[in-house]
Amino acid sequence: MLRLAWRRSTSKNSRVEPARLLTAACRRGERPQQSSGSNIRCFRPFPHPPSDKSALLHPPPAYCLSSPVFMSMASGGEGPSSSPHRHTNRLAKERSPYLLQHAHNPVDWYPWGQDAFDKAKSEDKPIFLSVGYSTCHWCHVMERESFEDEEIGKILSDNFVCIKVDREERPDVDKVYMTFVQATSGGGGWPMSVWLTPDLRPFIGGTYFPPRDHARRPGLITVLTRIMDQWQNNRSNLESSGDRILEALKKGTAVAANPGQSPPLAPDVANRCFQQLAHSYEEEYGGFRDAPKFPTPVNLMFLMSYWSVNRSTSEGVEALQMALHTLRMMALGGIHDHVAQGFHRYSTDSSWHVPHFEKMLYDQAQLAVAYITASQVSGEQLFADVAKDILVYVSRDLSDKSGGFYSAEDADSVPASGGPEKREGAFCVWTASEVRELLPDVVEGATGSATQADIFMHHYGVKEQGNVDLEQDPHGELQGQNVLIVRYSVELTAARFGISVGKVNELLASARGKMAEVRKSRPRPHLDTKMLASWNGLMLSAYARVGAVLGDKALLERAEQAGNFLKQHLWDAERQTILRSCYRGDKMEVEQISPPISGFLDDYSFIICGLLDLYEATLQTDWLKWAEELQVRQDELFWDEQGGGYFCSDPSDSTVLLQLKEDQDGAEPSANSVSASNLLRLSHYTGRQEWLQRSQQLLAAFSDRLTRVPIALPEMVRALMAQHYTLKQIVISGQRDAPDTTSLLAAVNSLFLPHKVLMLLEGDAESFLCQRLPALSSMSQQGGAATAYVCQDFTCSLPVNDPQELRRLLLDGHTQTQTE
Repeated sequence: MLRLAWRRSTSKNSRVEPARLLTAACRRGERPQQSSGSNIRCFRPFPHPPSDKSALLHPPPAYCLSSPVFMSMASGGEGPSSSPHRHTNRLAKERSPYLLQHAHNPVDWYPWGQDAFDKAKSEDKPIFLSVGYSTCHWCHVMERESFEDEEIGKILSDNFVCIKVDREERPDVDKVYMTFVQATSGGGGWPMSVWLTPDLRPFIGGTYFPPRDHARRPGLITVLTRIMDQWQNNRSNLESSGDRILEALKKGTAVAANPGQSPPLAPDVANRCFQQLAHSYEEEYGGFRDAPKFPTPVNLMFLMSYWSVNRSTSEGVEALQMALHTLRMMALGGIHDHVAQGFHRYSTDSSWHVPHFEKMLYDQAQLAVAYITASQVSGEQLFADVAKDILVYVSRDLSDKSGGFYSAEDADSVPASGGPEKREGAFCVWTASEVRELLPDVVEGATGSATQADIFMHHYGVKEQGNVDLEQDPHGELQGQNVLIVRYSVELTAARFGISVGKVNELLASARGKMAEVRKSRPRPHLDTKMLASWNGLMLSAYARVGAVLGDKALLERAEQAGNFLKQHLWDAERQTILRSCYRGDKMEVEQISPPISGFLDDYSFIICGLLDLYEATLQTDWLKWAEELQVRQDELFWDEQGGGYFCSDPSDSTVLLQLKEDQDGAEPSANSVSASNLLRLSHYTGRQEWLQRSQQLLAAFSDRLTRVPIALPEMVRALMAQHYTLKQIVISGQRDAPDTTSLLAAVNSLFLPHKVLMLLEGDAESFLCQRLPALSSMSQQGGAATAYVCQDFTCSLPVNDPQELRRLLLDGHTQTQTE
């Protein structure tokens, strides 16, 4: 239960100073997780590992709002409006789905920008900054309860300059003020509510507020009234307190290398990261920690990379088992949508059964890569099937005709039976009677004249009374409903009903197809049609890597379509700038706002990574050229010449008060982690040694974090390992579409080789690669057949023509060599 109390104490001069103002709520019993702090979205705690950062601020309390921040999910979501709009504010001119959700509030909202800042200064009013995103349940709740309230709207509009921010559009703004809320409160989440001075300095912050006081909980009206009083009567103290906090944050969040510092030793860091993950590993169902349980692809990719260099050790074997078991249990669980594909955001229980039903693009992208990697290391068809399954969902439900990808699908929707309110999971769950009505046919030869429904319900754990435990459904939204979860192998199900495994697979596939058709007739959840450069970059990697491993031309064509979309719609060639986002218009065309939002570090780094993956999948050098061009621009915009590493946003932007370097791989990898790998890969493609040095400087800047808590940066640990073990350059000399070339490429793509770059030479000495790497010109076809060379540390293998010999060479690394 959410508990919130005003606490008062008086300083020596009896002046009141804000220390902490936090209230938060989370869905379905979410709890702070040390290992998944950056995964929780609608209320997300931000734990710190032991360090001086965890005690940045301890100002003497005067009055504050504080809370243990534990609350189960409330029922419902934003309900459909049946009345015409009484109010329209300037957010109606925006394109962000989240901002548009607030366009008819009785609040004088501004988007983040100079107009709002000028108004605050000219009227000398504090700013109320509200940050969220379109598929955030508690953002919907606060909008419905407070921002649609006439009384609250008037208080806000008369006494504050109100700014609404979509955190996915403006991650720079979100990170600055979430850092403030986190540091002053010990937690954070969305919706985020922060009060700022006219010069954008925060002085009080929190998350979700109920509209009015209830028991010991102050509502938003009370909070606003007291802030107004303090602004009038105690302003200097508010401002000085905010200034002190901001200065402490600037010091406490600094990430920099000492002069001449080298990165830490990779084997030691990797071993420590493995031990920390093993300590938090949950053996029965996989994953890390107990509920809520997040997919954490960055952890899984690290474990598979760790195995790749420790195959003969017990630790390496354990790492691989942890990754594969987790992926297998997730694929069988309710977090995996067995009817319409794709993965939900996270599981509310330890067995991956009852999810938070939101689907995010970045999860689909990273999980597709994790599953196809698992198929490479294990040879299990299940993992390849799931990887392709994810891309089926993305192609169907999250794809724009322009080639871009949408951001998310909401968890809440109106039940098919109707009703005034949206419900969690209504689009995805099933009653037993629905299943029986849909699948009534008796299966020939099945024991006891079983119907297709009997077999399906047995296999997927469907129960007459529903299969969701009360603790997973505190508000009764899923009462009598079933979340599909694979309870038995097809072999056991076949044995139970006395039919063949092939027959079971056929029946289950047929049933899922029928259920998918039924779902099409249900009211759909809200779709966030915003297209973000960073998440599109992640998805580009997914299509490229899955397509390359499977040799699937359709997936590779979709990857190239995504690359063309990024260049056409999210690249300003005149300004040489990536754009953060674009939008689906009312007529299904791609739209842009004016002025557009310039890209941030993650936009550049994720796209560069996607382009490198796309090059290796298609071997079209235009993608490699653009990756090089973008890396040059990223360095110009974000590199810290003094301390090393990249700032998350343009340090020249005076409206962003903290210059942060993301130091945690969470729901998405840190852009610095991805950049460390990008720089290393590009140095091997271009011969630019300064990029190798820059990658080392970046890793050195994060040495303290990598040494103490590598579990916070598993993706960066992978980059550190790649630096240590050095990349293999796999060079194929042959004609692009010739069968012998294709066979060699297929041999390479069948293996998980985390420390490699792949190149194709077609005999053109003037090619991009030969111009950058002159040594390549000597690597020609032998005996008139496509030929592979494997080079490492300036030494190359003798040429090989046979795909199986190339596989052996790549797996064991032993063969005769020649000096380059």
